[in-house]
Amino acid sequence: MSMIYALCPDCHHKWRFHADRPLAKSGEGVYVPCPVCGGKRGIAHAELPDLRIGHLDCDAFYASIEKRDRPELIDQPVIIGGGHRGVVSTCCYVARKFGVRSAMPAFKARELCPNGVFLKPDMAKYQREGYRVRDMMRAITPDIEPLSIDEAFLDLTNAQGTHGKTAAECLIDLQAEIRREVGITVSIGLSYNKFLAKIASDLNKPFGFSMIGTAEAVSFLADKPVRMMWGVGPAMERKLRDDGITTIGQMQELDIHALQGRYGSIGKRFFHFSRGQDNRRVEQSSERKSLSSETTFNEDISDLDELVDIAKRLTARVASDLARKEIAGHTVVLKLKSADFKTRTRNMRLTYPTLREDLILETALTLLKKEVDGTRYRLLGVGVADLFPADTADPADLFGEAEETAPVELIEDNGESTLPPARLIPQIPRPTAEQLRESLTRRYRQHKKTSRQHRFGF
Repeated sequence: MSMIYALCPDCHHKWRFHADRPLAKSGEGVYVPCPVCGGKRGIAHAELPDLRIGHLDCDAFYASIEKRDRPELIDQPVIIGGGHRGVVSTCCYVARKFGVRSAMPAFKARELCPNGVFLKPDMAKYQREGYRVRDMMRAITPDIEPLSIDEAFLDLTNAQGTHGKTAAECLIDLQAEIRREVGITVSIGLSYNKFLAKIASDLNKPFGFSMIGTAEAVSFLADKPVRMMWGVGPAMERKLRDDGITTIGQMQELDIHALQGRYGSIGKRFFHFSRGQDNRRVEQSSERKSLSSETTFNEDISDLDELVDIAKRLTARVASDLARKEIAGHTVVLKLKSADFKTRTRNMRLTYPTLREDLILETALTLLKKEVDGTRYRLLGVGVADLFPADTADPADLFGEAEETAPVELIEDNGESTLPPARLIPQIPRPTAEQLRESLTRRYRQHKKTSRQHRFGF
């Protein structure tokens, strides 16, 4: 008899129960009824509190955006691309029922689906909406690895310490927020490594949430076709088939030397992947442009003092992440979401990039006070954008107090106060590498919290 943890995506109720027999394979989508709201989409898994690596994939992304913007197409087989001599970029799930697939020649798609609605791709719009989704991901973790405009890996190892929630809870919230704010659905896979998380996200589309844990990984993979593995394209699939290997389970029976000897370096990957092993880390994209932290309140808040207290906690998290990642932000960003789900985003550009908690907080509070007008808010976020290397940050902050606080006199000009010419302002020398390291270490130690094992919360 095993303990099963469950979570309802509709009312967010958490519960646990004992199972005297195994549930259906989690990879196939285990949904249990919620005992509180009666919803049918409660997710359940014995390892739910411990799985930390997610993969998010937008469902039929291009077609879903077009259906969102043109409601008359909701039930129609929408096909993106496919000019007279072109190929299909993607298509909706209705069109897929007719056999239409991505990269299919347009004439073949028209034969299979003569009533299909063929639309020219609007890449600018898709890029814009894709970055909206990506920003929502970054709001719950800075550790994301985009694979394309509509999918990414997320490392939620620090979710409990940052948000007070498990990775599963954070991803459930994210899935609901994207549907509400962007108007499309996404499918999510959650596991203990990237390989299995990506597989899980494909198993219960659309709007699915699937998990694969350590206990069932090997048995789950055993009967799956080899094409499910990364690195197995049509050519490799044919080669494996010629060798009598059609399932991942058959790979599990071979040792690493046999696989490497036959397939070269990729054989080593086959050996580990077939056993549910993948030690690759989620690598942040080099194009990352912002870092933030936000929280949704249990009850709507309009009081300034309460909002200030929350902003202080969020700013501390942001400053800690900046110091840990050795980056600085040039723009402070404030995000508010009202009780009626309207989002306000405000920002202020600083004189120079910073990773100072006090400066970020001061700027965020300046923005916040302008928005406290009786409106009840359900979410508050603080962040920085326009990221730079830390060695460009806070030039005065790395030196003695005298230089930090040295006043600059204002020159009166026609009754107005102005700064003196640049040649009259004391020039602050750039920090040395050693000074920078000491500064970063000091900040990091100040903000770093002792890590500890977190469980499900009950």
